Parts: sequence; structure tokens; C-alpha cells
Amino acid sequence: MGCFLLLPRDYQDTLRSFGIQCQVFNPFRPFLTTVQNNRNHRKILSIDGKVAFTGGINLADEYINQKVRFGHWKDGAIMVEGYAAWSFTVMFLEMWSLLTNGEERYEAYLPWQEEGYWVAHDGLVQPYSDSPMDSENVSEHVYLRIIEKAQEYLFITTPYLALDDSIVSALILAVKSGVDVRIVTPYIPDKKLVHFVSRSYYRELIKAGIQIYEYTKGFIHSKTFVSDDDIATVGTVNMDFRSLYLHFECGTWLYRSKAVTEVKNDFMETLEHCKLITEEDCRCNLLTRVLQDVLRIFAPLI
Repeated sequence: MGCFLLLPRDYQDTLRSFGIQCQVFNPFRPFLTTVQNNRNHRKILSIDGKVAFTGGINLADEYINQKVRFGHWKDGAIMVEGYAAWSFTVMFLEMWSLLTNGEERYEAYLPWQEEGYWVAHDGLVQPYSDSPMDSENVSEHVYLRIIEKAQEYLFITTPYLALDDSIVSALILAVKSGVDVRIVTPYIPDKKLVHFVSRSYYRELIKAGIQIYEYTKGFIHSKTFVSDDDIATVGTVNMDFRSLYLHFECGTWLYRSKAVTEVKNDFMETLEHCKLITEEDCRCNLLTRVLQDVLRIFAPLI
């Protein structure tokens, strides 16, 4: 349903007319089914199995600020090479097989049929994928492990902040343990209702000592974690119920790579265009507070 009413009904036929193979993920069906909750939220560009990109960036004009919808659009992505790129090829082929009910010969797409491929690296790179079709919450585990392992700092960017109790508890425990926890969210939302719910979490987190910033230039869509100059992740996973439990997602986990420093530097540069949210900013009338608390009950649906 992600593109429902946003693209022409025959858009896939238009692509096919140009010779592009195309499959529609989970087409909308006008009857009640829990399957409609599952969205392919992955963003993967795999080139010959040797180079791959992932992150928050979709193929739309607002992502490159060619079209302005919510102020300046800030996003994040990562490029990987070698066997890490091949992992994203496998993720794509798995999804393609699911949609076509066919079987792909994965090995046929391996770019190194007879010999390995060497690429310079200075740390560990681990792509990961998440699926609502199994019992493993991979993305949540990645986030929780980074939060729990942080000792000095933890910097997060996310467009949505509709958290479950486990992540809220982990964040609060981290800051109580002396970790410098900072989270950047948008000032201008793309979905006002979700942003309204996100702000309902501010009070609890700020009271515990977590610093919340809003990106005043516009909308921040990047999904990044970076901690202690050692660990980072860049991917498609929002900090909300739908991304963590209902969507097909993916990301790249980094350990002691120079890219970790690049993620941190990007965060610090982003802070220059942010406003620190205070407890005073979170004060609201009783009606607004009650409405926020009620909407938090329905956070998994939005």
C-alpha cells in the first residue's frame, strides 16, 4: 500500500514497456488481511554484485531536494563493495523469488565465479536484513545491542520516534549509566499524526537526561546509529513499531571502520541545524497530553 494512489495503476506496465523487469510488492486488495500490514521498506541498489547502496533514500525528487515538500530533505545512505555488496544482491533475489513464486539460481549472479574478490577495508562490515515472515526481530536486536554496548556516547537520527518499552528502557538505562545519548528528529514532519505521537515520547526521554534535537531546516529521513567511535549502522529501519516488526528492512552494521567516523561527523554537522528541545518545549495543555497518550496506544498502527 506504500504507493497506492501515488503511482498510476499500470506503472509496472510502463516500466516493462521499456524492457525493465518489474514486480509489484504486496498489491492492494480491497479486503481485510494482515498481509497488507507488511511493507517492503528496503532500499537496495545492487550493481553487478560488486557495489551496493542502501539507506533512507527512495527514488523520488524530494530526496534530492529537486522538489521541496517539507523544507530541506536530509537523508543518509551508504555504499559497500565486495562480499558486503553481494549480500544485498542475495537480499534482492530473495525478495524477487518471493514475488514471482520462482527459484533464482543465486550462484549465477555471483561476480566471482572462479576466484575471490579483494577489496581494501579497515574494519568489519555486516549487511543485515529483517523480515516479518520469521520470529527474529533482527533490526530491533541490532539497535538494542548498540544501545546496550555504548559506554561514552550514542548518537541517533530517525524520522519517527514511536518506541516500544524495551527500547525506551534501554535508552534510559544507557543515559543513567553515563552515556551521552542524543537523538535528532524532524522539525517539519512528513506525517503530522506520527510526529504528534513522536513528541509524546520527548517528555519521558528528556526527563531521564536524553538530549532530543529537531532538525529545523526541514525533514530528516536518515536512520543512523553511531557509538563510541567504534560502531555504527546505516539502513532503512525507523524507530517505530512498523519498521521493527512489520516491514521488510535492511541495513549495514559497521565496526571500527573509517565510515563510523563519517557517520559521527555527519551527525555533528547536522546538529548545527538543529534546536535542542527542553522540558519547557514539551509542556502542553491537558487535552493535548491526553490525546497524545491515547494515540500512543495506536502507535503500532501508524
